[in-house]
Amino acid sequence: MATVLVVYDSETGNTEKAARLVAEGVKEVEGIECILKRVDDVSLDDLLKSDGIIIGSPTYYGLMSAKIKRLLDESVKVHGKLEGKVGAAFTSSGGTASGAETTILSILEAFLIHGMIIQGNPHNQHYGLAVVGAPDAKEADRCRKFGTRIAKLVSRLAR
Repeated sequence: MATVLVVYDSETGNTEKAARLVAEGVKEVEGIECILKRVDDVSLDDLLKSDGIIIGSPTYYGLMSAKIKRLLDESVKVHGKLEGKVGAAFTSSGGTASGAETTILSILEAFLIHGMIIQGNPHNQHYGLAVVGAPDAKEADRCRKFGTRIAKLVSRLAR
């Protein structure tokens, strides 16, 4: 069974709410196990065991949180061993045009350096998922669809 790890950091609870919704979407895909973990509880071994890694971070000055950055910095110890895994990113921010895209891209840059596979979205939110504050009903649906979309890619590649 393929595994998708959803990692998140959350100060106010907004990113955690989004992470739980993303995980719900991942779980909708048959044959995929979803593991949801706060960044403080994630080990490099968790990254190595996963077929897909989705990281969520609050937007801080247009960048990921320090805890997410620390995990990605530590991942240099497993450089080359994440190659071919699926990677995706999401964020919660305080408003529109507040750095959400640059936060997502900063996470995806690390994934690309690891040789991971990134799937863009041609319809909207091209780089990854961004919510403003706590996800409302429309954004909750978007979170679930994001998780499902990434899990389907992991499933296709695992076959």
